[in-house]
Amino acid sequence: MRDIFDAIQRSAKRIKEAIDVKDIGYSQQENSSGETQLELDIRCDMIIEEEFSKVNSIHTIASEEKTHEELLHEDGAYFIAYDPLDGSSLVDVNLSVGSIFGIYKGGFGSEKMVAACYVVYGPRVEMVFAENKTKLYLLQGGDFEFVKEIRLNEKGKLMAPGGTQQNWAAYHKEMIDGFFAEGYRLRYSGGMVPDLHQILLKGGGLFSYPGTSDKPEGKLRRLFEVFPFAYIYEKSGGEAIDGQQRLLSLGYGHIHDTAICFFGSNYETNRVKEVYAKNA
Repeated sequence: MRDIFDAIQRSAKRIKEAIDVKDIGYSQQENSSGETQLELDIRCDMIIEEEFSKVNSIHTIASEEKTHEELLHEDGAYFIAYDPLDGSSLVDVNLSVGSIFGIYKGGFGSEKMVAACYVVYGPRVEMVFAENKTKLYLLQGGDFEFVKEIRLNEKGKLMAPGGTQQNWAAYHKEMIDGFFAEGYRLRYSGGMVPDLHQILLKGGGLFSYPGTSDKPEGKLRRLFEVFPFAYIYEKSGGEAIDGQQRLLSLGYGHIHDTAICFFGSNYETNRVKEVYAKNA
């Protein structure tokens, strides 16, 4: 696992440089979702693939920017699914973006996840890595230095509700409005990584991306985004659910499958379970 951890750190340093200097104009290519890719998306994807190709313990990689998985080393034990630059469209307005990594052993699937990691590229570059515990690292002087372990409180104060509100179910909107009526503060940038990072570091709250009328199975991808953050939130003392079930109990059929998802501290996720059980 140490060699993978080192490769992620090398990738993060190179991606930070690419964000600072690389043209972020649109390419002529589309990703797996049919979205026109930024040149920066393609560059970050290449950086991570290059660094992972040097690690013999990595068997296969799957990227949010690629249609199919890619075999690296037949004798490797680990399978890594990653989103090279989540929220890349926010770079041109200088908001934080991030990279997400799900680390699986023996194949892809929530039951095979052994670690997860994400990197936030903002005013500072921070990395959160979860294996047995969730640990925060800060890039200083060219190296990532350990800062602290992260634990969520039982109840938080922040609310990050995803999806277009006009496409929400009425009961979901009522639930979110109820949290705001209790005094929760809105913190939503449009980037999954910075929003979930803020909730983690501020002690709790709720990030939600429900099923909507236009995306009934959710928008966020299981292997690249949902499972890694579910793993991190559980290791941090919180919960990650699809409304009722643990996200890490879900399977997948295709590497780009999506899921409805809620991540938060226990108070908020228990409320979600109550509301969604009544409206199942």
